[in-house]
Amino acid sequence: MNDYVSSLILGIVEGITEFLPISSTGHLIIVNQFVGFTEQFANMFDVVIQLGAILSVVVYFRHRLIPFGNYKSAKNQEIFELWKKTLVGVLPALGIGFLVADYIEELLFNTTVVAIALIIGGLILLYIESKKPAFNIKSMKQLTYRTALLIGFIQCLAMIPGTSRSASTIIGAMLLGASRVVAAEFSFFLAIPTMVAASGYTLLKNGLTLNSHEFLVVAFGFFISFIVAWLVIAGFMSYVSKKDFKLFGYYRVVFGIIVLMYFGFIPA
Repeated sequence: MNDYVSSLILGIVEGITEFLPISSTGHLIIVNQFVGFTEQFANMFDVVIQLGAILSVVVYFRHRLIPFGNYKSAKNQEIFELWKKTLVGVLPALGIGFLVADYIEELLFNTTVVAIALIIGGLILLYIESKKPAFNIKSMKQLTYRTALLIGFIQCLAMIPGTSRSASTIIGAMLLGASRVVAAEFSFFLAIPTMVAASGYTLLKNGLTLNSHEFLVVAFGFFISFIVAWLVIAGFMSYVSKKDFKLFGYYRVVFGIIVLMYFGFIPA
């Protein structure tokens, strides 16, 4: 397969799946089974296009994430408060990830684990939505530091490929009383330091040496991921303001079963 076609496919997959509760890592592991990148380059490529998706969050929510004008203005103080909550939320992932990331990558990065995690996460989403939970946190201002930290611990479940960082943070936030919109927004914000830290660690571990062709392939995937993720964020925020997450739960279960069947773990 042409490298630029592979880059296009992976960029689209990353852009679509990074912020939806369906597991971008799981989808990339599966798609990489059919794309001809070598293992080291594939690992580095996946990390860089994730940074493209993360950049889309900063651009989309720039007015809520980037302070402008008077440092002491009420708007800027609200932005600083949001960043402090986000940084508190990322602490568990930094600590636990530092201790177990290499072991998880070695033992769990395979299609079987991805499929099972997709199914289990989908069933949990469907169960939570069937209970019609009460939401008492309806804005980011109402989200406390304690709640942010607890969501951060729940986010660590996403180290298991197929679980989905977005799904774990959204489910955690909803279980702790956050509305769907607040849960989705905090999941986006928490992705920024979490994924930057994880990506930086992976890049340092795998090296940054690229020839001119590889650089262009990576840059193309980065751009595609950024554009697609920006469009997905806009559509997702509109969706969750009106509807629940059942659709994503059903998708996870069906896709997980298809993966198990395709790779021969259950009979067709």
